Formats: sequence, structure tokens, C-alpha cells
Amino acid sequence: MSVQVLVAASALDQGVAAADAVLERLAARARPVLGIATGSSPLPLYEQLARRARELPQLRGFALDEYLGLPAGHPQSYREVVRREVVEPLGLDPARIHVPDGGAPDPEHAAAAYEELIRAAGGIDVQVLGIGGNGHLAFNEPGSALDSRTRVVELTAGTREANARFFPSPGDVPTHALTQGLGTIREARSLVLLASGPQKADAIAAALTGPVTPEMPASLLQLHPDVTVLLTGGAEAGLDPESYRRVRENSTAGR
Repeated sequence: MSVQVLVAASALDQGVAAADAVLERLAARARPVLGIATGSSPLPLYEQLARRARELPQLRGFALDEYLGLPAGHPQSYREVVRREVVEPLGLDPARIHVPDGGAPDPEHAAAAYEELIRAAGGIDVQVLGIGGNGHLAFNEPGSALDSRTRVVELTAGTREANARFFPSPGDVPTHALTQGLGTIREARSLVLLASGPQKADAIAAALTGPVTPEMPASLLQLHPDVTVLLTGGAEAGLDPESYRRVRENSTAGR
């Protein structure tokens, strides 16, 4: 395991450090492929990547997951979220950015096709990640096999409740999704995880220092050879201060 843990004084500093980590790794690839996470955690990273978009020529990307059953163009579909938060701000070619097909008539076939599309692209160079309060990655909830592949999953009550704020009512939250599996995520050449706030502290500590187990999906970080974890706002509270390095405040922000 090779995990570098960086603690930033602010979301701005976290985003700058995350962008440095991502771009350094993508620069080594002739045809770079970025794994895209949605949610609030990676937004500081995407804001900084948008400032440095000139360093991302011909970038290809694959989103982690997508709801099943939302109509095309639904504002809370991850295809639309990725368009708003990543594709347009970074000036990327939409044809090079892929999202699981949540409207497919055969979702299991769509899951297998997505795995094949990732393989055909040469695999993911850098996978961006957030982490749930229970340690989930993408829609891989506790109990997901560490070697799982892209598949259909039923969303837990807790996940649907957490996502209800994005929908008109809790009943409008989809019950199922397509998600990259933990085995798929682990195959990325590098992992960059962002987390913020004390509510993530227990999950971060368990993921990085506890046993590797399907009950803590993010513990797969311990099995990967190149992991960068960027924390802010108290997400580091459960870690030994000797285990992380602080990022210099406003180090290269806005360049």
C-alpha cells in the first residue's frame, strides 16, 4: 500500500493539491483517462482543473455511476451533473466523456458494456473518489465484494434519504443504479480521494487504518499501490497526526 494523506486548511487548498496530484499523473499518459466522481466532495478539484484545462488536451473520462430509470435530460441524472460540473467548465469534448446508461432496456448488459468500454480505452489512469459516511465508494455500499464489477445495485434507504435533497420528494429518488464495482475502481492506476467535514472522520479512519473488509468498502484503498487522500474541515480527526502532511495554505491557488 502507498497512501499519501494531505490535510488542507480550506477547500480551496484541498482543490489545488488535488489538481496537482491528478495532473501530475495524467501528464505521464499519452492518452489520459480520468475517472469522474459526482457529489460535493470533488467540486474543489474540478474548479481547479477548470482553471488549468489547457493541461488536459484530449482527455477522456468515465463516470463512476448513474441512476436507473431517470428520463433523458433529468437534471439530477449523473450524465447531466457531469455535463454541468465537469464537461462544460473544463471545455471537454462530450463525446469523450462516458456515463453508464441508466436508460438502457437491459441494465445488466449496459453494465458489461461499460466495463468493456473502460478496457477498450486502456483503463482509467486516475480515479477521483469521494467517500460516504458509512465508507461507501460510488454506490458500493457495505457488503459489496472487493472484487465486484460494474453492475446494477439497489440503493439503500440511507443512500436514498441522503440524496433526497436533490429531488422534489423522497419518493422521486430512484431505487436502483448502475455503479462501477470495487474491483473496477481498484484497477485504476491511481486513486485520488477527497473528503471534508467531521462527519467523514470515522469512515476515513476506518478505511485507512482498520481491517480490509467488504463491510468498509473504502478499505480497498489499503490494497492499491498509488492513493492520494486529501482532507479538510476535520475529516482527518480520526487519524494520527504523524500519518499525514499539511498542505501549505493558498499554495498555488488560482494559477
